[in-house]
Formats: sequence, C-alpha cells, structure tokens
Amino acid sequence: MSAETIATIWAFLIATAVFLYVCMDGFDLGVGILFPWIRGQEDRDVSVNTIAPVWDGNETWLIMGGAGLFAVFPLAYATIMPALYMPIILMLLALIFRGVSFEMRFRAETEGQRLAWDRAFSWGSYAATLCQGLALGAFVQGIEVEERAYAGGWWDWLTPFSCLTAAALVVGYGLLGACWLVWKTEGELQDQARTLARRLGWLTLACIALVSAIMPFLQPEFRDRWFAFPAILAALPVPLLVVWLGWRMFRALGETDGHPWRDGLPFLCALGLFFLAYTGLGISMWPMMVPPEITIWDAAAPRDSQLFLLVGAAVLIPIILAYTGYVYWLFRGKVKHGEGYH
Repeated sequence: MSAETIATIWAFLIATAVFLYVCMDGFDLGVGILFPWIRGQEDRDVSVNTIAPVWDGNETWLIMGGAGLFAVFPLAYATIMPALYMPIILMLLALIFRGVSFEMRFRAETEGQRLAWDRAFSWGSYAATLCQGLALGAFVQGIEVEERAYAGGWWDWLTPFSCLTAAALVVGYGLLGACWLVWKTEGELQDQARTLARRLGWLTLACIALVSAIMPFLQPEFRDRWFAFPAILAALPVPLLVVWLGWRMFRALGETDGHPWRDGLPFLCALGLFFLAYTGLGISMWPMMVPPEITIWDAAAPRDSQLFLLVGAAVLIPIILAYTGYVYWLFRGKVKHGEGYH
C-alpha cells in the first residue's frame, strides 16, 4: 500500500474513534447534564446506575483518537494542540473531577455531601461538554498556520461560532442522555426522560440547522462541498435524512407500550442524528486535517511508521470492540430502583 492509502485508512480510523467517543461518552455526559431536571435522589441513583458499568470504558475511544493523531499525524497534532490547549486541558480536568464525583456520591454519609457530589457530577459533565464544543468550533473555524506551526493567539479558540457549537453539543448530549434513560429506565423516571427528550430533540434539530447554515461561510472549501455541482448531489441526502430521523425519533418517543425495542428506538435515532451531523462535517472538511491548509497527506508520518502502527491497531481495535460489545450485552435491560452500583 502507498503512504497516501495508509494515511487515508488512518484518517478514517481516527474519525471513527472520535465518533464512537462522541456517541458513547455523549450519553453518559448527557445523564450528568440532565441531573438538575431529574427529581428525587432515587431517580438520580438509577440514572447513574444505567451508566455505571460503561462510563469509564467509553473514554477509551478518546485516548485512541488522541494517541492516533499524535503518532500518525504529528504535524496535525503539533498545530491543533497549541491552538486548543485551554479547552482540552479544562476538558480533561472536568472528566477527572466528574469521575471522582461519580464514585464519591455513593459514599457520601450525609444528604449535604450527596448533594455536593451530585452537583460536582453535573458541573463536571457540563464543563467537559462545553470544552469539547469549544474545541470543535475552533477547529472547524480554522487554525492559523505559518511554516508548519501554529501562528494564532492564546484566545483564538473563543469565538461566537465556537460558543454556538459548545451550546449545541450540550443540547445534543442532553438529548442522547434523555433517550438513553428512556431505553434503560421505566416508570416516572422514564416519563421525565421522554419529556426532556422531546424538548431537547427540537433544540437539537434547531442547533443542527443553525450550525449547518453558518458552516459554508466559514471556509470557501466548505461552501464548494455543499453548493457546487456535482458535490451537492452527494451532500443533499444528509439534510433529508436528518428531517426523517427527527420525525421518526419524535414518533418513537410517543410510543409508550413498554416494548424494549420501541424504548430503544429514540436512542438509535438520536445516534443517527449525530452520525449525519458528523457525516456533514466530514463532507465539508475532506481531505483537510487542519483547516484550511493542512491535508491528511501533508500531516501524515512516514509510511513505515504508519504501517507499523496500523498492524498494532488491526490487533487491538477488534479486541476493544469485542470487549465493549460484551459489556453492553452483559448489562442489557432495564435498571430498577435498588439495583446497580453501590
């Protein structure tokens, strides 16, 4: 295989790892985002118990994405990281703080301590999500590069567009969390989650529309991907599928017969919305690794290094997928009051 082919494979692997992280850690961060609207300590305990077996494993994909970028696309890593140091560091600190509060809330000896750790869990979820959204918006908006090095300022990541993407990601993760709770819980908590999912569903669709309307004007290349012929023919199905999935999600949220498949359908539709949004981002950016100048092939490491790491990835990724699938299968089904993590 040529160096260009291996670099393309690695680009898809890293993009897939990032997407899996967004989906998997998105719903458990979403549960923390919903905490202020979940009434009752027992319902909060059940909510946390739905993610207890999987939340830390979900972050495996974030590590893989970051490590893969560092090893296979060192130029991209060397330009992206200085541009996004602040939001990335704050995100990691928030994830650590959230992980500590996850454990400590179950060991609190008083109601006051439990409330404090509940707030820490929720605030950590909000902070991590906001930082991810800020980093995403700053990355998409473009990174200033001169002579293969970052040439921007310390606060370039903080822009109106990055703030919009941060708010949109909070809404989107909240939708994933609400749909996850619809799937994994029952009774009054599930009813609360359905109500929240309907509201967040409308907000998510509005955010997708707003961000999509702004993106073509961020870079000329983005505009060409969406509006130039024949590229528009490939891009046109994305917004149409977004509308259809949104309609199907709201319809599924109204089906309350308790069938496990129907309870899980809103979550699958929400994942589909994230996939379509991610696909739209990919259509806009391909083949740029660091917009607007550095392509995948410009940023890639030497061929031998890429190939050596690809062999390792070919061994490890199936193991990670198998283990992750087994854990989700093992802890399938509804989580009820008094069951789960203690």
